[in-house]
Amino acid sequence: MKLYKDQPFAILGINTDDDPEDYRKQCEEMGVTWDSIFNGGGEGGVPEAWGVRAYPTSYLLDAEGKVRYKDLRGDTLKKRVAELMAEQKTK
Repeated sequence: MKLYKDQPFAILGINTDDDPEDYRKQCEEMGVTWDSIFNGGGEGGVPEAWGVRAYPTSYLLDAEGKVRYKDLRGDTLKKRVAELMAEQKTK
C-alpha cells in the first residue's frame, strides 16, 4: 500500500496463476500496490510452502517478519495496518 510506504511492516501477495499475463491483469484490476510473487502455478515453491490455494492470498507481516494476518482486504486491512503501526510506536 503506497499510503504506508517505508513503514515497519510488509504486505506480501502470492499468486497461483499459470499465465504471467493473467497475473499482471489481475493485479492491475485489483489495484494491487504491494509486493506480489508470481510462482507460475500453484504447485511447489512459494504457494506450497505458504499453504496458498488461490489468489489473491496476502499476508501482513510485522516489523520482525512475523505473519500477523492473512487475507485482509479493504477497511479491515487498513485497520490492522494502523494497529501494527501503533504497536511499533509503543516499542
